Amino acid sequence: MAGSGTGKDRAGIKRGKPAKKYSQAVRLHDILRLLEVRRGVTVAELAEECQVTRRTVYRDLQAIETAGYPLLKETGMDGQAVYSLLTGFRRIPPITFSLNELMTLFLCRGQMAFVQGTPFQDDLDAVFGRIRSSLPPRSVAHLERLAEVVTPRFQGLRDYSGKRHVLEDLRRALLFQLRCLICYVPPQREPCEYLFDPYTLLFYKDSLYLGGYAHNRRGLRLFLLDRVQSVAIGEERFELPEDFSVEQLTGGAFGLVSDAPRRIQLQFEPVVAHLVRERLWHESQTLCEMEDGGVLLTLQVGGEKEILSWLYSFVPHVRVLEPKDLRERFVEGLRCALDLDKNV
Repeated sequence: MAGSGTGKDRAGIKRGKPAKKYSQAVRLHDILRLLEVRRGVTVAELAEECQVTRRTVYRDLQAIETAGYPLLKETGMDGQAVYSLLTGFRRIPPITFSLNELMTLFLCRGQMAFVQGTPFQDDLDAVFGRIRSSLPPRSVAHLERLAEVVTPRFQGLRDYSGKRHVLEDLRRALLFQLRCLICYVPPQREPCEYLFDPYTLLFYKDSLYLGGYAHNRRGLRLFLLDRVQSVAIGEERFELPEDFSVEQLTGGAFGLVSDAPRRIQLQFEPVVAHLVRERLWHESQTLCEMEDGGVLLTLQVGGEKEILSWLYSFVPHVRVLEPKDLRERFVEGLRCALDLDKNV
């Protein structure tokens, strides 16, 4: 008498689970459920559960990741790849914005022109596409006009479109805290490889910098993304230190390049004094008003190259009072520029 479930047929051949005949959408739903409720599941287990081939499971996992689900891949105790979803991702509530907050988002987007051609631009387009679809067309047009008015006209904008694959890998490594092998090419030097834990991406003066822990240097490092030649993502995860802060990467630097902070005193003439007063140049600064309308600016900073670059933007209305060696290098730079002009 025929029974249900598993057993043997008349030929004595053991039957397995009955094949599941359902659409890919339903199968993806089942895989997502398994990934969420289990701490880890292998491709073989998913293939058996869904009664499909491993190749089909790999395609489904790729589709799940492409759809934006936070899919994690780790190596289990037996050496097999184990897949899971980032813990608690479904508990993230829907995000809504007020009109004021939307205006701020559109204004900030206008400052991100330097991410054109990168995966970050794709993400921004997707985010604002969803915002547009949920707003009346007139509101969208008004917000777009506001953003266009404040968009700066950048000069010397970096082109990161050639770094798309590098940025895609780094985005995944940052999101899932995956250790990488980075090939970095310093200016006028041979390429170097770093076993690297990526902690953050910094946006500074329309440029991208990668910050994190370099194992072969046993310390924090900051890399200009333009010089990152390649990224190989490993399967080993790292933990971001709870006490980590960006200041640990930059120290007391005037910009990003850090060296030993020291006392620097500068005198600005009245014609540019208002420009100096209007900004906070560094958290250590003190301003002293002078009788002629100029200002005396004192800083405790490092990063000589960036300091000099900034000072030259105020020539001829700035003097370096101290330290002596910085004043000498500042003057030497001016002399070199004059010598170049004489040779034209």
